[in-house]
Amino acid sequence: MSTPIAIAAALAAALVLGVSAVADRRSTKQVKTRKAMSLRLIVDLIHQPLWLIAIAANLVGFGLQVTALNFGSLALVEPLLVCNLIFAVLISRLVGWEKYGPPGARRWDPAMLAGVAATTAGIAGFLAIGRPSAGTTDVGIYVLFVLAGALIVVVGGSLGVARRMPNRRPFALAVASGASFGISAFSIKLVTAEFGGGLAAVFGNWPIYVVAVAGPLGFLFHQNALQMGTFLARVQAIITTTDPILSIGLSILLLDVRLRGGAAAITFEVVSLLVMVAGVVVIARHSPQAESEASPAQTVEQTAAQ
Repeated sequence: MSTPIAIAAALAAALVLGVSAVADRRSTKQVKTRKAMSLRLIVDLIHQPLWLIAIAANLVGFGLQVTALNFGSLALVEPLLVCNLIFAVLISRLVGWEKYGPPGARRWDPAMLAGVAATTAGIAGFLAIGRPSAGTTDVGIYVLFVLAGALIVVVGGSLGVARRMPNRRPFALAVASGASFGISAFSIKLVTAEFGGGLAAVFGNWPIYVVAVAGPLGFLFHQNALQMGTFLARVQAIITTTDPILSIGLSILLLDVRLRGGAAAITFEVVSLLVMVAGVVVIARHSPQAESEASPAQTVEQTAAQ
């Protein structure tokens, strides 16, 4: 019974996060461009009502993600959350925040529909073939050092690339965002194991503090990557795929989650993930929101800087 609950909660989370993504992306393009990891960006965004709606939706989506992880395997839940990109594309078209031409001439982009189909098939194929086990949440303290080390390397490396190579900044921030979210999701799964002991158990163990660090870091990286206003398709694809792939890898390595074995099964699992990634890339590339044009505010600032 727990698996259907996990699937339902994960899909509901993906839907709400899709709403958040649409509102978030639109609001971040209405503010001035800031330096990488600038907290002033958040101050600017607080004055955007649409951004506050995105934050509220993000919190609801986070709650649903926690619920899903409480009932299901990390390798089951995180791939399903990739559907948020599909929902974001559909919602964006429905609310009219895109460039499809005159109302009478609006048609679905066949390539984008193919991306949606590939993403859906990849997720379904991986879960149907892999059938990830529940795994364990009983881990040693060494896991904390593994996660902390990985987070330090990713954040430090990404900031270094962002500062020294401005033309690669969106990609560096996207990798850091996806990795931070993946580490946060892994830690959330560990937190759910403490629910039975109440608040004392939750706050008396280390996973909640990893979530408190990795989650906001991923969010800050995400906001900075989007507000760059360039390479949005590739940025969104990197963030969307890095999170679940890292989560699956960590759950297999550290939580003893098992997928169906055998050469044929493993081959199809890998192929399914590749199909999912390809679908995400196509969706991001053909999504009307993924245009590489800078917002008016960004254009003014860039012109002044020249």
